[in-house]
Amino acid sequence: MANQPMLKFVKIDRDMPEKRRADARSKDFEEIYADYAAAKAEEQASRCSQCGVPYCQSHCPLHNNIPDWLRLTAEGRLQEAYEVSQATNTFPEICGRICPQDRLCEGNCVIEQSGHGTVTIGSVEKYVTDTAWEKGWVKPLAPAQERSESVGIIGAGPGGLAAADVLRRAGLQVTVYDRYDRAGGLLTYGIPGFKLEKDVVVRRNAQLEQGGVQFRLNCNVGEDISFDDIRAQHDAVIIATGVYKSRDLGGPGAGADGIVRAIDYLTASNRAANFGDTVPEFDSGALNAAGKNVVVIGGGDTAMDCVRTAIRQGADSVKCLYRRDRANMPGSQREVENAEEEGVQFEWLTAPKGFTGDSVEGVIVEKMRLGLPDVSGRQSPEVIEGSDYVERADLVIKALGFSPEDLPTLWGVPELEVTRWGTVKAEFTTGRTALPGVYAVGDIVRGASLVVWAIRDGRDCAQAILADLTAKPAVAAE
Repeated sequence: MANQPMLKFVKIDRDMPEKRRADARSKDFEEIYADYAAAKAEEQASRCSQCGVPYCQSHCPLHNNIPDWLRLTAEGRLQEAYEVSQATNTFPEICGRICPQDRLCEGNCVIEQSGHGTVTIGSVEKYVTDTAWEKGWVKPLAPAQERSESVGIIGAGPGGLAAADVLRRAGLQVTVYDRYDRAGGLLTYGIPGFKLEKDVVVRRNAQLEQGGVQFRLNCNVGEDISFDDIRAQHDAVIIATGVYKSRDLGGPGAGADGIVRAIDYLTASNRAANFGDTVPEFDSGALNAAGKNVVVIGGGDTAMDCVRTAIRQGADSVKCLYRRDRANMPGSQREVENAEEEGVQFEWLTAPKGFTGDSVEGVIVEKMRLGLPDVSGRQSPEVIEGSDYVERADLVIKALGFSPEDLPTLWGVPELEVTRWGTVKAEFTTGRTALPGVYAVGDIVRGASLVVWAIRDGRDCAQAILADLTAKPAVAAE
């Protein structure tokens, strides 16, 4: 047993990478966690119990072979650990940074359930892949043989890029169409740099481009090119647009200046802070929290991104209103803790009733209590009558979630079937829609969800397309 590299959770405590002090990290957009040193990564990986039924793996949407690459890391076999990780995950260094591990793999770790503290799976995953890039183990996309079939992918977010990676490695000709000037979707413009530094995304985009994936950026489908034209140019098309239509607020004063959408606010910040772009709305102060009293409405991960961004921009105060309590919020508890450390105040069991001022001056807030469970099993918030008060605000950010755009109308394709929620109707396992040769993946099928699910959908859909294109000649010959 002296050489046993694993099962050390009874002797070694859980130890996350060092977190930068809140007063220092809240002044910049750099990632807040330091990197593991090799010895620390091996030590923490060695805590894995190598259990017979790895719940970490089964609760990972990609079903990553987590126990295998933890053991390889503990044994110092990092290149092999990376290869095992990359086999099931197109972007492990991104998932290691932004996945809500506390709700997925780490939250279901067997030793966590037994009271020993979970294995730091996400931090080890990030360390392994960052090391692979540094050592040159991440190889360019190099298909063994080129194929003539082509696939058009609408949307350069995580789902579209994951599909592009699989298809290009198989030798297909791949073109990605995206409305923005940089690929990456929310990885580039939605998630702040303190969670995902942008050179990590740029590096993967460059790998795809160097491997032969063609990018048509600043290309708005329905305006710059029609959906029918894309279908005519390719053997298969994947819709991977994500969901970008912001849910709105009602109530008196809801149209006042200074009430902005989270996606607009975060995009402006990412452009200015991470890419150095000139952003008129940021420079004018319309999408800049500097010197303002900021109120963010919502309780998901997007709301957490907004409140922590506002702190870094130099807001005078930042408050988050959420209609349920802390235990029932949908966002990551780690993110709430990080936000609180950085100076964000959370007003639990509160909701906006209206707004004061032609240019917003305050939020009329009503207090809530939790009543009976709704259809989802969560307790429904109820208004406490007569509890209204006004929260001072110069900038209000709506982070209430996202819904699909009306693609059939925008693209002039009424035959594209959608659900009553506006999401595209598609098979979850393959992404196939009712339109021949048209597939859909990620949030445009699921509704707003996690990056890791979009990666899973993109990979699964790419495999389905490869199978369908391989079978196509035989079908045509009948």
